Amino acid sequence: MVNLSLYTVRAMVILDGEGNRLVAKYYSRGPHAQNYKSVKEQKKFESELFSKTRKSSGEVILYDGHTVLFKYVNDVYFYLVGDPEENELLLSAVLSGLVEATSLLLKHSVDKRNLLDNLDMIVLALDEAVDDGIALETDPNVIASNVSKRGADTIDVSLSSLNEQVLIDVYKQAKERFNRSLLK
Repeated sequence: MVNLSLYTVRAMVILDGEGNRLVAKYYSRGPHAQNYKSVKEQKKFESELFSKTRKSSGEVILYDGHTVLFKYVNDVYFYLVGDPEENELLLSAVLSGLVEATSLLLKHSVDKRNLLDNLDMIVLALDEAVDDGIALETDPNVIASNVSKRGADTIDVSLSSLNEQVLIDVYKQAKERFNRSLLK
C-alpha cells in the first residue's frame, strides 16, 4: 500500500568538504518514527553518509533505509533525506530550490566560510523550504525573497520612517488641541 503523507523529508544536512556538520535539521513527525534521535546517532549517520557520497558521481542513493539526495557546491555538501518510497522528483525539486536559494542569498558565492558567516539566513531558508518535514517551497526566488523580507522586517527600523511617525503623531495632537481651543 502506498503511504500518502505530507511529511516527505526526514532530514536536511549541510556538511563541509571534510564531512563536518555545518547545519542539520532532523524531523520526527509523520508515519515513520525518526531513526536518529540522539546527536551521536546523527553524527554517525552523517559521517557514514559523507564517506559513501564524497566520491560518488550521482545525486541519489538509497542509504540506511532512506532515499538520500545530495549536491556538492564548492566545498559544501547539501543532503536531503526522505523515505525510501518517496518521490525522488519532489525531493530533488526541494533540494535544488534550497541550493539555488542559498546561492542567491550568498550572492553566488557558496562556500563554507560564507555559509557560516550567513548561517541565520541559511537556517531561515531551510525553514522556508521545509517545515517540520513538510515540503513547502521549491522555487529558489520565493525562498530567497521570503528570507530577505524577514531580515528587512526584523532588523531595519529606519530613522526616516520613525521620524515620519513622530511627525504624524505631533500633527494629530496639534490638530486636536487647535480644535479644542476653537470650541472653548
